Amino acid sequence: MLVAGRELKVVWRMTGSGDFAISATGPEGQVVKPVWGPEPHDSSNWERPGDEWGTGWVFPGAGCWTINATRTVGSGSLVLRVAE
Repeated sequence: MLVAGRELKVVWRMTGSGDFAISATGPEGQVVKPVWGPEPHDSSNWERPGDEWGTGWVFPGAGCWTINATRTVGSGSLVLRVAE
C-alpha cells in the first residue's frame, strides 16, 4: 500500500532521446520532485527498449498523484493512489 510520508522507489524504463526529467503533481496541484534520483539504473534484467532510471518519492499527502516523466523526445505518466 502506498502511504503518505513513506518512501517509494520507482524504476522507469523509457524510450525516446535526450535528458530525463520527472516530477509529480498532487490532488491539490502541489508539485514535488523525487527525494533522490533520477539516477541511472543499469542492474535490471528486464530486457525492453529504452533507458532506465531509479527514483525515490515521498508524497506529502493522500490522494491521486500523477508522476510525469519527459525526455527531449518522449513522455509518459503514472497515476498513483496514495493513502493517508
